[in-house]
Amino acid sequence: MSTINSQPDDSLTRRGFLHTTGGMAVAGSMALPLSVHAAEDAPKKVRVGVVGGRFGLQFNFHQHPDCEVTGVAELRPERLAALSKRYQCETTYDSLESMLAEAKDIDAVAIFTEAPNHVKHSIAALNAGKHVICAVPAAVNLEECEQLIEAVKRTGLTFMMAETSYWQQTTISARKMFQAGDFGNLIYCESSYQHDGLEDLFMENGQKTWRYGYPPMLYPTHCTAHYVGVTGDRLTQVTCQGWGDDSKYLKDNAYDNPFWNASAMFRTESGLAFNMRVWWKGAHAGAERAEWVGDRASFYGHTANGQHPILIQHTARNDKDDAGFVRGGKTVKAYTVPEWWRTEPLPDSLRHGSGHEGSHTFITHEFIDSLVHNRRPAVDVYEAVAYTAPGIVAHQSALKGGELLQVPDFGRAS
Repeated sequence: MSTINSQPDDSLTRRGFLHTTGGMAVAGSMALPLSVHAAEDAPKKVRVGVVGGRFGLQFNFHQHPDCEVTGVAELRPERLAALSKRYQCETTYDSLESMLAEAKDIDAVAIFTEAPNHVKHSIAALNAGKHVICAVPAAVNLEECEQLIEAVKRTGLTFMMAETSYWQQTTISARKMFQAGDFGNLIYCESSYQHDGLEDLFMENGQKTWRYGYPPMLYPTHCTAHYVGVTGDRLTQVTCQGWGDDSKYLKDNAYDNPFWNASAMFRTESGLAFNMRVWWKGAHAGAERAEWVGDRASFYGHTANGQHPILIQHTARNDKDDAGFVRGGKTVKAYTVPEWWRTEPLPDSLRHGSGHEGSHTFITHEFIDSLVHNRRPAVDVYEAVAYTAPGIVAHQSALKGGELLQVPDFGRAS
């Protein structure tokens, strides 16, 4: 196969209703999802503990009508104070461990700690009987992917990954187009995450942070979500090339990583090509965007170089190129991305702009609503691993000079 039909089929219907919409029903090409506000008879609000006072400051648990923040934790006193202020919570802990040991009024833990600690911290919270939402990536090696899935299955608790690209306004638009069959057969997809200047985060108080020399393909989910999170398809094979220079950061990091940038070509289970780039150095504008190409229509997201989103659609007429050859006719038009955060899926208190293209309020609501309604969140543990594992294997491929490697399939929720 070399295409994927974007008209929903049985497999998408079976798992995709919750996966592709986060539990929000969709009707029509760009129709709004139905409301999934919390039931009025919900027995109590979800009590959340927030851990990590950097990225953890960006979310909106204190604004959700079905949630209350009953504890915050952070090793650094100044960041702990910032968390306390942000979430209007006076109950503080000096570590995740102390929160889990002492707190009696927390149902779920929001983990925004260092990437290499995500699995360790998530499993600790699950073992303590807490639901978990965790920052990306879900894991940093394939063994951790297995461990995380095992812990979720064993405890029966909810795990959700806080992936922003799934909830970007352009991604929501692309997902609706895919569900409605607007692309026809999807034949290609590419995504790029370009973020120069991360060296500013490599050191703190004279000490190396976890970001010091961190491999780009071990931070893949901002890209993989653009494909997997739109189609439900899995990535099955990869060849990847890395690029580095003589920087000191690439010579003495804890990961033995020699790359600033990595460019991967994946094969999907539907036989498509998915091109993915994670670049952390170079003369480029930053980017976190994607394009979806079909045989009937294509959607190109905005670029950092100033190109606005566009739709390209086939027409019945043909035209000629500059050499006089006949080619299929097309219409190219600007696409205004709806501000989906203004719409019905979110409670009134969360209908405002937020970080990463309006995704943070959606992430907040998806996690809380999944707990209130005892349903699987859109980016559950299986989806989280499906976004994360391909990058882990891609990095291995780059270290082997671009060797074609298989990406293991960790399954799907039953």
